[in-house]
Amino acid sequence: MLLRILLPLLLLLSLPAWGIDMCVLRKRFGAWVRRCFYLPNVAMAVWLVALAVNESYSPAADHAKGLALTVVLCIIVPETLWALFALFGSLLRRFGRVRAALNITGGVLALALLSTLLFGFLRGYKKIHSTQISFSSPSIPAAFDGYRIVQLSDLHLGTIHGQPELARRIVDSVNAQRPDLIAFTGDLVNYNAAELTEFEAILSRLRATDGVVSVMGNHDYMLYYAWPSDQARQANVRQLQDRQRAMGWRLLLNENHIIRRGADSIAVVGVENDGRPPFPSRGDLVKAQAGLGPSCFKVLLSHDPTHWRRRVLPETDIPLMLAGHTHGMQFKIGSFSPAAWFYPEWGGIYREGSRALHVSLGTGEVLLPFRLGAWPEINVITLRSA
Repeated sequence: MLLRILLPLLLLLSLPAWGIDMCVLRKRFGAWVRRCFYLPNVAMAVWLVALAVNESYSPAADHAKGLALTVVLCIIVPETLWALFALFGSLLRRFGRVRAALNITGGVLALALLSTLLFGFLRGYKKIHSTQISFSSPSIPAAFDGYRIVQLSDLHLGTIHGQPELARRIVDSVNAQRPDLIAFTGDLVNYNAAELTEFEAILSRLRATDGVVSVMGNHDYMLYYAWPSDQARQANVRQLQDRQRAMGWRLLLNENHIIRRGADSIAVVGVENDGRPPFPSRGDLVKAQAGLGPSCFKVLLSHDPTHWRRRVLPETDIPLMLAGHTHGMQFKIGSFSPAAWFYPEWGGIYREGSRALHVSLGTGEVLLPFRLGAWPEINVITLRSA
């Protein structure tokens, strides 16, 4: 994976720094100062090449890649901003004061951007939030009025390798909600079931009256790892599934689970990941709803939110679907996230008549431990009998 993006990363480490040198530093500082300016970029280029040439997918190796890419982004993003200001200033070289002002402004904004990125990398991914959502439907039995489902999604445990205290905080935050049911909507790991090892005992502490139900996300099929054979990949997938069950989770693979309160009941329907290419499409809604009558209130767990408009709305009468997957691209300002460029429904609750989709921003991150605005979240969905 890293080898495929190595050349663009090396160019981004080179060109903005060269532009700053040519437009800002060359006329103001001597050769040694200018060489020192390049040192972080050169050091990171060497580190990236070493990681790419010897790439592996152990939790420790993933952590090293995440750290390297974090530092690289903290270098190239501010430098690119500063370089653009400096380039514009060089086009206005006749206006000396304007050029100087642009160079200074670019430098100040680059420092401000660096501070913002550092906050996202050092603190943002640890700012766990809880959200409260209410869903009303006449098909919800009276005995389930006020029923509380805590949705947990996209843990991506490999990214928090070596941080068991963060996993404990997530578990404690979920348990503090005193849920009736915990619904995990996929992407437990990044690449390998081994990522679960250091967190298994912690996640086994999740508690709800009706237990934990879970489904598979695209990463849980181990498709982003260089396996020696497909048989090895499938064995690792089965290992992850078995270990979820050993933690006391009820994994739903195109299945449903009935929850009863006296004579009343609701059904939790869980499908395997059903996404658009290149993501796996293995959901079977017909099989997952086997044995359920039309009057039964159903909550669907499906990792990819695009499943809702593609299949769920046109082919079923399921009133409520819970999804994850998008992370809100781990970046949000107000109500805007770049995730909206790729997903019509990327975060929060969306309604079509009496039916709804809730998309969790998740609690974890893929490879890069970074969040800004799209803070890690757990979601409390309260059912109301209309």
